[in-house]
Amino acid sequence: MKKQFDLNAYFAAVLHKDAAALCAFFAEDAEILWHNTGERFSCSDFIRANCDYPGEWLGEIEREYRVGCTVIAAARVWAKDEPSQSFHCCSFITLRDETVIRIDEYWGDDGEPPEWRRQASTL
Repeated sequence: MKKQFDLNAYFAAVLHKDAAALCAFFAEDAEILWHNTGERFSCSDFIRANCDYPGEWLGEIEREYRVGCTVIAAARVWAKDEPSQSFHCCSFITLRDETVIRIDEYWGDDGEPPEWRRQASTL
């Protein structure tokens, strides 16, 4: 039976900082790009950065799409001990044979809109 990329299992491994589980998702030559900060990681450097990130984190996948060999996911992540510290992330996960070869990720802090825009917001 052909292996299928499991976004929920991947996301759980990221949140739990499970380096061994994360390794299984990536091709050896995978690259991960965090565009907001201009960082580019190899697989091993990404796993190290993820596992060394301070604090404990919870999260949920809010949307998931698959288009060809790309999985697109929008997720919310928040600090376990400080739920008001939260972020939204959009990930474009490119697969080859159901293994991650590239992730393009965009992170944003959650917060209140600026005063000048509050009247126009309908969310």
